[in-house]
Amino acid sequence: MKFLEILEESKEEQFEEFSGKRLKGATKIANTAKEKGGSSMLTYHHFVVKLPYYKKASEGKFDVEKSKKEYKELLDKLCKTDDPSLGQVEFQKLVGKIEVLGELLIKHR
Repeated sequence: MKFLEILEESKEEQFEEFSGKRLKGATKIANTAKEKGGSSMLTYHHFVVKLPYYKKASEGKFDVEKSKKEYKELLDKLCKTDDPSLGQVEFQKLVGKIEVLGELLIKHR
């Protein structure tokens, strides 16, 4: 039984480390895009929405069930992209959230 606990702790540490590295990379991309401005702002919006998710996961606060629910809701919203109120910025934010949640859910299993 102790072995399984150690294995689970190691898995969680790897997940948190992975999330921390992704947080660092996404932060760098968001900051660079913001500095460039102009059309790079779409990239900024795509990456900046990922930061809170990576931060939470890197701190061991990733809630799998809550994330699955949010992921499904976001996918449903994406399927309705014919909604005229969805502009480029909103689209980039939506896809960024879907991307980070999908990535974290896949890595967590």
